[in-house]
Amino acid sequence: MKPTALFGYGKTTQAIAKRFGPTTFYDDKVTKPFKDEHGNHIKPPSEFDPRYSTLEVPSPGIPPSHPLIRSAKHLMGEYDLFASIMPFSIWITGTNGKTTTTQMTQYLLADRGAQEGGNIGLPLAAMDAHKAIWILETSSFSLHYTHHATPNLYVILPITPDHISWHGSFEAYEADKLSPLARMREGEAIILPRKYADVPTRGFKICYDTPEDLARHFGIYTEKIRFKGAFLMDALLAMGCDKILFDRIDYDRINTFVIEAHRQEELRDAQGRLWVNDTKATNIDAALEALKVYADHELHLIVGGDDKGVPLEPLFEGLKGLHVTLYLIGSNQARLADLATRSNCAFFTCSTLEQAVKSIHPRHTLESVALLSPAAASLDQFSSYVERGNLFKAFVQGLSES
Repeated sequence: MKPTALFGYGKTTQAIAKRFGPTTFYDDKVTKPFKDEHGNHIKPPSEFDPRYSTLEVPSPGIPPSHPLIRSAKHLMGEYDLFASIMPFSIWITGTNGKTTTTQMTQYLLADRGAQEGGNIGLPLAAMDAHKAIWILETSSFSLHYTHHATPNLYVILPITPDHISWHGSFEAYEADKLSPLARMREGEAIILPRKYADVPTRGFKICYDTPEDLARHFGIYTEKIRFKGAFLMDALLAMGCDKILFDRIDYDRINTFVIEAHRQEELRDAQGRLWVNDTKATNIDAALEALKVYADHELHLIVGGDDKGVPLEPLFEGLKGLHVTLYLIGSNQARLADLATRSNCAFFTCSTLEQAVKSIHPRHTLESVALLSPAAASLDQFSSYVERGNLFKAFVQGLSES
C-alpha cells in the first residue's frame, strides 16, 4: 500500500517515496510548500490533515510527542511497511556496539547472500528483497513504531540509559528494545543479556553476562580473536550468528575485519603524542568502555554535548580511580561542571571542541592519552558525530610542535 503522507524529509522517507512513487512529505524545516525534482510535495506540518490520509510513515527519529504523530490515524513504521517482503532477517539492537556488530555480522555472512541496512547503510526501502538475509541495525526509534514485523534472529547488546528525552523514561526505552520478543516464534533464536532471561517469548533464548559466556556457549576460543574489550563482545555476537545459522566459526575471517573510523580511532600529533577519536561514544557507557582501554594512563578527556536527558552521575562514578582531567564542551557543560566540582574531579570549561584541544595541548605528554569520548550526542554543535570526529582530527593535526 502506497503511503499518502511521509513525516520528515529524510533518508528513510525519501527512499520510501522513491520506491512507491511521488507522495507528500511534512517536515519541520519547511515553511513554504514546494515540489522536489522527483514530483514529491513537501509541506510544513501545519498543513497535514488526517482526514485525507490513508497511510502515514514517519522518519524513525520523529518522537511520539510530535504533533504529526499524535494526529495521525493510520501510522505505520518502516519495518512494518516492509514486513511482507522481508527475507530471513537478523535484527541487532542495544545501546552500544550495534553498528560494529552489524558490520561484523555482514562481513561474516556476505558469502551467504546477506545485505546490511536499517539504521546504517541502506534504508529498508532500498534493500533487495531477493537477498537471502537482511542484517538490520535496529534503533529504539524504529522499534517504537514496529508492531508486526519480527526478526528471525534477534541480537540484543546490553541496554543502558540513552535517548531518555525521546522515549520519556529508561523503562520506555528498554521496553521498545525488548518488544519484538513477544512476537517471536518457536525455533527463532534470541541472544540477549541475562537480566532479560524472564521476558516472555516463544523464541529460544541464549543469555549472557560477559564475553566469556558467549564464547563458552558457542565454543569459541577468545584467544584466537584479535579484538579486545567491547569489540570482543561485538565479534562474539557476530560469530554467534554465523554459528547458529551455518554451524561455522571463522577466526581468519573475523580477524581481517577493520573497525570503522570514529570508534577508539588512534592518531599521533607532530610530537608523537596519542590522541583518540571516540566521537561515536554518544552515551556514558560507551565513553566508560573507551576509558577502560586507557585506564593505566593519565587521561585528558573531552566530554559533553547533547546528553539526551540521561542522569550524568554514572559518568563520575565511572571516573573514580582514574587519573583524569575533563575538558567540557557542549550544551550540558554547566551540568558537567557542577558534578565535576561536587566529585572533586579536575576540569576545564572549554565550550568548544577546538578550545578543548588547545587546552589539552600544553598539558599532554608522551605518557598521557587525550581522548574525545563525549558521552553525549553531537547535534547541539555539529551536524553529526562524524563531523565532530573529523574536526577533532583536524584540530589535532593543526597543532604545532612547540
